Amino acid sequence: MPGKFYEDPIDDYLPQNGNRGYRVSRYELELVYKVAANRLAGRAEITAVSTEVRPRFALDLSQSLSVSKVFVNGARVAKYQHQQGKLNITPAQKIPAGGALAIVVQYSGTPRPVRGPWGEVGWEELTDGALVASQPNGAASWFPCDDHPSSKASYRISITTDSPYYAVANGTLTRKQTKASQTTWVYEQPEPMASYLATIQIGQYQKYRVGSVQSAVPMHAVIPVRLRARFDHDFARQPEMMAEFRKRFGPYPFESYTVVVTDDELEIPIEAQGISVFGANHCDGNRGAERLVAHELAHQWFGNSLTVSRWRDIWLHEGFACYAEWIWSEAGGGPSADQLARAAWHNLSRNRQDLIIGDPGPQLMFDDRVYKRGALTLHSLRLRLGDAAFFTLLREWTARYRHSSVSTQEFTDLAGHHSASSLRPLWDSWLYSAALPQLPQAGAASVG
Repeated sequence: MPGKFYEDPIDDYLPQNGNRGYRVSRYELELVYKVAANRLAGRAEITAVSTEVRPRFALDLSQSLSVSKVFVNGARVAKYQHQQGKLNITPAQKIPAGGALAIVVQYSGTPRPVRGPWGEVGWEELTDGALVASQPNGAASWFPCDDHPSSKASYRISITTDSPYYAVANGTLTRKQTKASQTTWVYEQPEPMASYLATIQIGQYQKYRVGSVQSAVPMHAVIPVRLRARFDHDFARQPEMMAEFRKRFGPYPFESYTVVVTDDELEIPIEAQGISVFGANHCDGNRGAERLVAHELAHQWFGNSLTVSRWRDIWLHEGFACYAEWIWSEAGGGPSADQLARAAWHNLSRNRQDLIIGDPGPQLMFDDRVYKRGALTLHSLRLRLGDAAFFTLLREWTARYRHSSVSTQEFTDLAGHHSASSLRPLWDSWLYSAALPQLPQAGAASVG
């Protein structure tokens, strides 16, 4: 029965996402998108290894898309079923454990965001173009996948669309070819990537270099021409941010970094692997979104290179990115991290204290208190360890688990090696208690 795939969820926060029986190593996506009609046709080639013998396998795929053909290991599959967001595939021959699993799915339809407790996520139409913002479970809105953050793979994404439009996807642009009225863009993302971080951005954009050609990390902007002057002012300090974060967090984990600014306004910026997406409203000419510029950049380390194994540990993404805002403020001549931490603590102390950030629950996993209290947890740890040990820990964290899946347990275990005494009381009070602990006094360790 199809219900079999919903038993024993991989992640209690997203019980219908993720699939058992295989591990994906690579996705190769060939997509054709018609902007005016919002029509997507795709061919997904998925390379995986089976982890157990089972009669069938499942992929996550939105019901907005219709499947026309399925192949497994070169043989066309007569038996597949697509319902309730699952594409269940029964191979003609049983696949042994450890056996190669090459799945090809041809599909098409009108892509729509996936509705859930966090609103609509996934493929979304813009006024003139499209964007993909999939956190946490919107990848299935545009390609068949194992849609869970612990499932990381390399990608090749080919997107063909109308020639006036610029198309961006993760990784390095390896080929661009125009035929008649359409252009094909081919991107290669070799570093492992969770499905929710895969993205496509399409719009009437131009690409510009950000910062010096000699920069250690190539940075680009893909933006509407009309926003160029505002962007140049508002994002001018991004190269300095990159330098500060490389010093604090260790080497940048990808080949390059691209910022996309849509012609539409967006409620919040969006991170993808190697890419951050902002709305036109984030280019206000006054650097009003500089805090968010730092936040999204920091996600390249915390969230994209190091990705949680389960969504309950999301503070490892958002708490770290929020704390990076404070680190940048301190480095960039604004309030110190300690000043910002004490202001955040004061605000939190006046709010409800009914959230455990080490396991906030699916409804509250994107609650601002997870972000701020996660950052305060890190500031408390910094005060406890001192700057030298704290930043050594962060660099070791990003190096040891580069391009991997991570958990709170792994971080707390690693942190323990940098402290002469047990950190258990700190973790218990900050991560696993609802009541807001007191912040340690500044001065016990250097801050700055």
